This record gives sequence, structure tokens and C-alpha cells, in this order.
Amino acid sequence: MSIYFEEVSKETLYIALEMVNSNPEYNVFENGNEVRSLVEVEEEFLNPHSTSAFIKLDDTYIGVIDYLMENPKDHHPWLGLIMIHGDYQGYGFGMQAYSIYENEMLKRGVNKVRIGILSENKKAIRFWESLGFDYYNTVIAQNGSGILCYQKQLG
Repeated sequence: MSIYFEEVSKETLYIALEMVNSNPEYNVFENGNEVRSLVEVEEEFLNPHSTSAFIKLDDTYIGVIDYLMENPKDHHPWLGLIMIHGDYQGYGFGMQAYSIYENEMLKRGVNKVRIGILSENKKAIRFWESLGFDYYNTVIAQNGSGILCYQKQLG
């Protein structure tokens, strides 16, 4: 069994919606609603700024990943999201997907990756810290919630 990435397209957007809506707790942290609309998911995953891909286990869609090669604000790569479908959480797929992402970044000559974690999302904080990410700053989002900024030195 192998994990790989497949780019999200207009035709497969409904699958991304299913992934996102299988994580109601995250959606509440993110925007106050358990469920996201197809329009919201399209804005998030089909924009010209970030790369969005499905995380696939053989032929099964198990999650989504979204990242920026260069954030215009700080000129660093940012990993926006690794989200595993609710049915597939707890099996180490998020760690495996991150490992593939990190190896891809190393191949591209990237030596540092940054992430932002919603301060309420304690599960995500534990996950990213376990992967070697270190806290360096807190910013306040437009909706008033705190975003904890973490980074990891690669290689």
C-alpha cells in the first residue's frame, strides 16, 4: 500500500468537500460552522496561489494537502493544511503524508517550512510538535482567533 498525491481539479472538488466535511470539529475552529460549502472549498483548493492535492492510499482518497511554495508575506514555504478524512484518522496517514511532502520540499531545495495552527486546535498542536515543528510567533486572524506560527528546519 502506498500513499501519493493527486492534484485537486474542478471535476474532483466534490471529493475535497467530502474530506473537509468529515472533520466538523476543524470546520468549527476554522469558521464557526460544522459544514463547508462547495464554493468555500473551491476558493480554498482551486486558487492560483497554493497547490492543493488529494492524499491517496492506492486508489482511495483519504485526505487533502494544501501548501504555498512561497508566502508573499515572508517569502517562506507554508504548509496550509494536511487533513485526513475522519474515517481514516488514527492510522498514521497524516504523518506519512507529511513525510512525502517534506521529502518533496527537500528535493526542491527548501530548508524550512512554516505552518499556522489555530490556537484552539490542541490535537493539531500535539501532532505538529511531534513532527519536530517549533513555535515562534502568534498572530491574530481576521476573525479574532489566535494562530500559532510554527516552523521546522528540514534536512
